Amino acid sequence: MKFVGAHISASGGVENAPVNAHLIGAKAFAFFTKNQRQWFAAPYTQQNIDLFKSRCEEYGFSPDHILPHDSYLINLGHPEEEGLKKSRSAFFDEMKRCEQLGLNRLNFHPGSHLNQMSIDDCLDRIAESINLSLERTDGVTAVIENTAGQGTNLGHTFEQIAHIIDKVEDKNRVGVCLDTAHTLASGYEIRTREGFENTFRQFDEIIGFSYLKGMHINDSKKELASRVDRHDSLGKGLMNMEVFSLIMNDNRFDNIPLILETPDETLWAEEIEQLYSLITHHL
Repeated sequence: MKFVGAHISASGGVENAPVNAHLIGAKAFAFFTKNQRQWFAAPYTQQNIDLFKSRCEEYGFSPDHILPHDSYLINLGHPEEEGLKKSRSAFFDEMKRCEQLGLNRLNFHPGSHLNQMSIDDCLDRIAESINLSLERTDGVTAVIENTAGQGTNLGHTFEQIAHIIDKVEDKNRVGVCLDTAHTLASGYEIRTREGFENTFRQFDEIIGFSYLKGMHINDSKKELASRVDRHDSLGKGLMNMEVFSLIMNDNRFDNIPLILETPDETLWAEEIEQLYSLITHHL
């Protein structure tokens, strides 16, 4: 079964996220555990936590279909000691927030070398950062998002993600989120059936579908291998609807959160319906 939703607002309190998701007909959702553009935030109150859990139950949202996202400020591979320490502290805080809310995964962009260290050293540092947070938390999986490879961002090849996973000590608590727009921009042609099958064969061989814990469903404003991260609304960018149809009819993408991060939130309810309408019984 497919669980489609969007990255919705948690403005006014984390407990509003499940309400906002329900209002657009979502069966899954993503949200920021705190303001994504600030390093620190007030801790959750018990009321925040209790209301979040009760509303998830009320609207039928399982932790398996909720994919919180960490702050964009965090760089778990930061080459400088101060930036690394700050990032690790903030990441641990976000993992802890997920644990408090009863959630089992946290999605994050792996990190950037900032032209100050080698790619392999940065990937090792990201894995070390993950290990440190896993040691201090329980039940929350660190979900690495593939990137478009913009600037010095790592995680834009399956090999780089596999490198990080290989160095994570608790393999049961590390996973992957694939973003369709990032996948195209980083150089994987997924818009044709042949390209789609080839890309996901590589993914399975290099990483493995057992690690797939979520997807971001986005069209792209930028071309194949552009290495530029620009999302577009479904059917309005450079991807055709074929790729989304292939995802919706492939049982390898069942039972994980499929999250829209498309730029026009007024279209989310419509886009959710559109994705479900692509499901056929003939493929």
